[in-house]
Amino acid sequence: MNLLRKLLFPFAILYGFITSLRNYLYDKGILKSYSFDIPVIAVGNLSVGGTGKTPQIEYLIRLLSPNYKVATLSRGYKRKSEGFILADAASTTEILGDEPFQYFKKFPNIQVAVDADRKNGIEQLLNQKSRPEIILLDDAFQHRKVKAGFYILLTAYEDLFCDDFMLPTGNLRESRNGAKRANLIIVTKCPLQITELEQQEISAKLRRLLHRQNDNKVEIFFSSIDYDDKVYNDTESLAVSDLKLTPKMLLAGIAKPKPFFDYLQTDKDEVMTFSDHHHFSESDILNIKSRAIDKIIVTTEKDFVRLDAKILRKQLFYLPIKSKFLINQESFDKIILNYVGTCTNKSVSNLNIKD
Repeated sequence: MNLLRKLLFPFAILYGFITSLRNYLYDKGILKSYSFDIPVIAVGNLSVGGTGKTPQIEYLIRLLSPNYKVATLSRGYKRKSEGFILADAASTTEILGDEPFQYFKKFPNIQVAVDADRKNGIEQLLNQKSRPEIILLDDAFQHRKVKAGFYILLTAYEDLFCDDFMLPTGNLRESRNGAKRANLIIVTKCPLQITELEQQEISAKLRRLLHRQNDNKVEIFFSSIDYDDKVYNDTESLAVSDLKLTPKMLLAGIAKPKPFFDYLQTDKDEVMTFSDHHHFSESDILNIKSRAIDKIIVTTEKDFVRLDAKILRKQLFYLPIKSKFLINQESFDKIILNYVGTCTNKSVSNLNIKD
């Protein structure tokens, strides 16, 4: 923790009091929460950025969309539009935001919507002619105006919420006690070599904080980021093993880009980093092009949707990632499918579940 953050400790106490008061008012029903008659799954975190919400939402889309009409609802962070918008052929990253636009491009069989007011967004989706059967709320753990039917809390392996503190001294958006709203917790971005003993120790630490040592209602899962062995653009793919033999530019505008760079980087590569959700200006594009002359540019999937059409298609590639459970994937799937099946009267045994 740097000196400035330590000096801001009184503001962290004040911020913690305000967010705790807000949660208390919602918990007691003084501020009203709204629930809906379809399954609503909220995926979020207690800390700011970098816990892997996007690959986890995509995991749920892959799990649920073969058997249900799925919609995602995001606030559309840093978009240049306002209000409720349902993605269509005219949508862009400027209209939707980068993550919703990524969902829209990647999963054409689902509905993708944005609205900072999640209650209004859900109501608008339910009024559509093609009414969704499930709504996935992206980054909505603190959006108490909507009471989701199921809450998935993410916490990064190297930045566990139980070891963190309130903003601006730490990175927490609300008190660690907010984790008690979770139906299950996923420790994300784990190293592949994490041992079973370490998983047990982390689980015990989280349960001590939640005071749920003997409560089996909250399962704790462990996942890692699974990188593809190829990079892609709209027309071709290249093997990562071949790329490592070629000088290239690596470019990322995400919260925590180090694993992305570690997976691809060699000593001969040019590297550029930008802030999370960065909107690339004309001067940014000119700078990128001047530093990447005669080089392939490899970026993240989120950055690709913002850079596509601004850089030569044959030059720009992206590296896909997925959320991968280290153990107990079947148990996670069953919990989600049982919740959705109970709400929709579809039993798990009657679904077309693909491995």
